[in-house]
Amino acid sequence: MPGLALILAASDKTTEETAMDKIGFVGLGLMGQPMTRRLIEAGFDVTVWNRSPDKCADLVKAGATLAASLGELVERVDVVMTCVSDTAAVEAVVFGEGGVAAHGAAGKLLVDFSSIEPSATRDLAERLQAACGMHWVDAPVSGGTAGAENGTLVIMAGGRDEDVERLRPLAAPLSQRLTRMGGVGAGQVTKLCNQLIVATNAMLIAEAVTLAEKSGVDASQLAPALAGGFADSKPFQILSPRMAAKDYEPVQWKVATLLKDLDNATKLAREVGGGAPLAGLANQLMRVFAEQGNSQRDLASVIELYQGPAR
Repeated sequence: MPGLALILAASDKTTEETAMDKIGFVGLGLMGQPMTRRLIEAGFDVTVWNRSPDKCADLVKAGATLAASLGELVERVDVVMTCVSDTAAVEAVVFGEGGVAAHGAAGKLLVDFSSIEPSATRDLAERLQAACGMHWVDAPVSGGTAGAENGTLVIMAGGRDEDVERLRPLAAPLSQRLTRMGGVGAGQVTKLCNQLIVATNAMLIAEAVTLAEKSGVDASQLAPALAGGFADSKPFQILSPRMAAKDYEPVQWKVATLLKDLDNATKLAREVGGGAPLAGLANQLMRVFAEQGNSQRDLASVIELYQGPAR
């Protein structure tokens, strides 16, 4: 299979070593679904489990094995991959009744693609190793649902060198780049830097689209007009046309997700004694919008803070 051959060629491991790693994927939301599908299509042995079993149906049809329980998944695989909503959800998967810690063993690896607090990541990793001997790689991703579907995510990893290298061939179908940023927790710090830029930028994009429209300029032309200039970015090219068109479906980035990440970024800034005044203001504005009943909507809808709901 060509896809698998490319993955094996990218690895420093032998073919036999790579083939031994069976993957379990937990958390089949906006990102987890397409990521898991790409692993299946690349030829990996993938087992899935989700609190809502209906989310597993299409993946099972595509070739995944459905575990009857989280514990069964952990026992069956070599690498457990998680992609869930927040710190509490990760802790529940790992240390809840019948979770990873209860069924894990030395030699197995946990890879967390979720975006959670760095300090919590380090604590959870220490607890997991003490409980069952498993090592942890925090590997949050950037690139949104489109990146997950196309296998062009960027992955910022924290963990031991050997654990990140073990992950590298497994992550090849998912990403254009995987960078080890340091020890456990370093991936999460890097993701917070990423999200701080993305979320704060989203508020500035909303202001720019509003300014253009109120000045009589066709805001739908902002993205092509500024493409390649210093103001250009992937968020700008994605968000500004959707904001101008008042087109918020399908949901690509949930307001709640970005708000959670901004909360964690501003908390980290306080912990390390750094200032993040722009992120703090963006955090306040996004919280106001989320508390108006918009937490599950697409990030592009934040323009309503400046313009009101689309009519």
